[in-house]
Amino acid sequence: MNRIGRRWAAAFGLALMTAACGSGDSAGEGEQVSRILRAPMPRSEFTAKEIEATLDALVAEVNQGGIEPMQMAILLKELGGFFTPITTGANRAMGELGVTGNVVGPSGHGIDQQQRAEAQGEQIGQAVAEGAEGIGVSPFGDAIATGIDTAVADGVPVVTLDTDAKDSKRSIYVGTISESAGLTAGNTLLALLPPAPGTVVIHGADDPAWVDGMNRMLGARGVLEDAGYTVVVRPITWSPQGEVADVEAMKAQIENADPPVVGLLGLHNVSYRCAMAVEAAGATELPVVAFDFEPKTVEYMRQGLIKATHTQRQYYAGYLVPYILYGIKIIGLDATKAILAPRMVDDSRLNVGLDVVLHDKVDEYNTFLDSIGVAQ
Repeated sequence: MNRIGRRWAAAFGLALMTAACGSGDSAGEGEQVSRILRAPMPRSEFTAKEIEATLDALVAEVNQGGIEPMQMAILLKELGGFFTPITTGANRAMGELGVTGNVVGPSGHGIDQQQRAEAQGEQIGQAVAEGAEGIGVSPFGDAIATGIDTAVADGVPVVTLDTDAKDSKRSIYVGTISESAGLTAGNTLLALLPPAPGTVVIHGADDPAWVDGMNRMLGARGVLEDAGYTVVVRPITWSPQGEVADVEAMKAQIENADPPVVGLLGLHNVSYRCAMAVEAAGATELPVVAFDFEPKTVEYMRQGLIKATHTQRQYYAGYLVPYILYGIKIIGLDATKAILAPRMVDDSRLNVGLDVVLHDKVDEYNTFLDSIGVAQ
């Protein structure tokens, strides 16, 4: 941890001590009222200022409602990799709130998506049985809806994060909104393109069964087509041989497209394959825009072959969920939603947004991640 990170950790510890000791407001002779006090977020161009302001407003209202003990559970698909910042954020929020709870990964039951979702439903039931008053969950699939609905029927609100279970009775979804993410990514590339006409290659999803992937692609494609470009989609090949297949396919698109290719846009964590394709085609002058912050993506950004990438603010997704669950307990769901309104895209979905990281800002972004304890 660098000096900035150490200062943040010290501030975090001080905030917890202050929250535990009380604010100094008198509740009776010799008695102090405990208040929630968030640790200050390090200042950076990547600090999500709107989310920070929304959280501060929620904490202010909760502090008016009176602080109560609470037990909650946060159930994630994994604890490492992409979910490491989510885990860090959730644990930090629960520490600031002073609640009882754990962040746990999958139970290990099942080998396919359906079985994992069913096992996750069992985890929800176990959390309720053990006294959880609020549950955050990153669903494996729609099969979890029954478990969510049962918890809600028992009076335990459920908030989903990262992925949604929109047909369940969950209270709020917290995470990236796929179509909005596609719009943002499309506009990032658009700013780097020569005037139309021209062809843009999108490395993404075209399978309607993958709703989030499809919506992200459609959002990006709409931006580019509305600007007059021809869009061709190379569906991601997720198999072990996928990298070779994807690079060869996009190389052929670069060499044969009419009108000529003027840029490439990757919409998932293997976006760096777009940079590999322009290298293979000897067309490294083409602008490439990517998604996520994989080591290979960062390497190509440092080389200037990827001009920008988009990261999904996993830390904020994890950090928000305990605060939302606590808000629902203290001031109620409707009041909590009213405060979250600046970040809500509809009645039940909160958009954490994206960080747009330009290729010459990699070091600054790494410094920001390190300052909040989630360096990648």
